[in-house]
Amino acid sequence: MSAVVEEHARAHIVSDSPDEHRAVPVDLRYDPESDPRTVRISFPGSTDRHEWAFTRELLERGLRTPARSGDVRIWPCGRVQAVMELHSPQGVALIEFDRPPLVRFLRRTYAAGATATH
Repeated sequence: MSAVVEEHARAHIVSDSPDEHRAVPVDLRYDPESDPRTVRISFPGSTDRHEWAFTRELLERGLRTPARSGDVRIWPCGRVQAVMELHSPQGVALIEFDRPPLVRFLRRTYAAGATATH
């Protein structure tokens, strides 16, 4: 049985244009057998599919306080949301998440990681 954890969520692209604040599908993925410290985020509906990989610790820390590592910045936004800033050669994406799917994903990754080490 694979310990891979996947979470499908919805997020909102944040822009100063009112037409650009739209919901987008997001895939969160964790594979403890491949890389037990890393989580991945991708946008399956986009034409130029980008994937960002960063530490699970960054995601957890970013839900509580502003955190940054390389091309990824995460910070809490009020009590129920979090913002992720993703940098690529094409530009910067600012994505707003509800916290519960991210917290649920993190809990599942820790459970899967514990299972994978036994």
